[in-house]
Amino acid sequence: MLQSPTLPRPLVLGSTSVYRRELLSRLNVAFDVAAPQVDETPREHETPRELALRLAVAKARAVAALHTGAVVIGSDQVADLDGRPLGKPGNHEKATLQLQAMSGQTVIFQTAVAVVCAESGFEQIDLAPVEVRFRTLSSAEIERYLRAEQPYDCAGSAKSEGLGISLLDAILSDDPTALIGLPLIRTCRMLRAAGLVLP
Repeated sequence: MLQSPTLPRPLVLGSTSVYRRELLSRLNVAFDVAAPQVDETPREHETPRELALRLAVAKARAVAALHTGAVVIGSDQVADLDGRPLGKPGNHEKATLQLQAMSGQTVIFQTAVAVVCAESGFEQIDLAPVEVRFRTLSSAEIERYLRAEQPYDCAGSAKSEGLGISLLDAILSDDPTALIGLPLIRTCRMLRAAGLVLP
């Protein structure tokens, strides 16, 4: 008796980030988007690296619990300035303070990604740290940049894929899209391990 071929599992991105959605679209695979209901408050003494890893897997698990047959991607990014987490500024004043603090400094953007399938029991998580060296920025440069790009929804207040690249001296990474919000090399590796065919 012939067995029916196994249908590919649906793919769900557990994120409302437009940046992650655009990045995942590069893989030319169909996917849905679901908002993870996860408290993102850092825990006491939690490092930026630990926070990013915890939130990425928490987001993936939260969405996977509602989409049990799907392969779910969760991701989180925390800017790490000397062990201090920098989140999304949310407004002009906080973004100004972030960029003043990062001026002339090296910031590690800790970008974590998790892939979870509740039905199969599959779960993997990985971290793609990106070292970003900021130029020494004048107050006028910071003000002009923020007025032009308004990156208030980005951890660290700078969009490297846009005008924010002009604030930087160097970017060091083995997974280039990690800085934008989703490390696609690691994501592809985990999706293949979960059974998806790429490319």
